[in-house]
Amino acid sequence: MKLLALRQVRQVFQQEDLNFLLTNRVPRIALTRFVGWFSKIRNPVLARLSIATWRLFTDLDLSDARKQHFESLHDCFTRELVDGAREVDTRAEIVCSPSDAIVGACGRVERGQLFQAKGMPYAMRDLFGPGHDITAFEGGTFVTLRLTSAMYHRFHAPQAGVLEHVSYISGDCWNVNPIALHRVERLFCRNERVLLRMKLDSGHTLALVPVAAILVASIRLHALNVLLHLRWRGANEMPCNTRYAKGQEMGWFEHGSTIIVFAPPGFELTEGIENGVRLRMGQALMKLPA
Repeated sequence: MKLLALRQVRQVFQQEDLNFLLTNRVPRIALTRFVGWFSKIRNPVLARLSIATWRLFTDLDLSDARKQHFESLHDCFTRELVDGAREVDTRAEIVCSPSDAIVGACGRVERGQLFQAKGMPYAMRDLFGPGHDITAFEGGTFVTLRLTSAMYHRFHAPQAGVLEHVSYISGDCWNVNPIALHRVERLFCRNERVLLRMKLDSGHTLALVPVAAILVASIRLHALNVLLHLRWRGANEMPCNTRYAKGQEMGWFEHGSTIIVFAPPGFELTEGIENGVRLRMGQALMKLPA
C-alpha cells in the first residue's frame, strides 16, 4: 500500500506540464541558493528527514555509500562510495564514462552543431564560450551524460592525461531533465557550466563540460582550490597542469546534472552506447582511434 502511494505521488510530479512549472517557472537562482544553504545545515535529524522526503520522489540507493549516516543533506548529495563499488575499464584504447549517468544524446558534431534533444540543436561555440577554438572537435563525437538527483554525483577522469585548462561560464540554472530539454532552446548554453580541456597520454584532446542546473549551481574541482558557483567573481579562464590517472576523481556536483564529453574525429562510441542507456562510472564509453 505504501509503495503504491509513493508511485502515485511520483506520477503526479512527473506530469510534464506540472514538472516543468515546478522546476523552471520559479525563482531558479534564489531557490538554488536557498537549497545550497539548507543542504549544508549540519543536523543529523534534519538530514534524515530531508533524505526521507527526497526518497518520496526518487529511487535513492545508498547501499554502496562509504558513509551510512550523514550529518547534512549535502553530505549525502556528495557521498563517496565504498572501495570497489565501480569498476574502471582499464583497456588502453577505451575512454570510460566519467560518471554514473543516463545517455541523453550522442553522435557527431556537424558544422559545429549537436543536439540536446531530437530537433533541438545548439552550437558548440555557444557552449564553450567566446575565444575557444572548437576546430579540434569538428566531425568528432559527443555524448551527453545526464545525472539524476539520486545518482552518485562525483565525476572521474575518463582517460589518463593532464587537465590543461578550466573555463568557468556563469549562467542560469534551468532544470536539465528531458522535459526541459524538449522545451527550452539551447538550454545547456544558458546554464552555468565549466569547460575542462584534457590532453590525453595518447596525444589526443578531450573536453568535458559539466553543466549545473536548478538546485545544483555549484561544482567543485580538485585541481582548483575554489568552489565554482553562482556567486563566483574570480577568473573565468584558469590554466591548469594537473595529471590524472584513468578513473581518478576530478570533482563533484552538489546535486544531479549533466556532463557533455567531446572527442576529436576518429573516436567511436563503444557498442551499446545510445540514448537512454544507463551507465556507471568506469564503463566503456568511446574507443580511441586505431
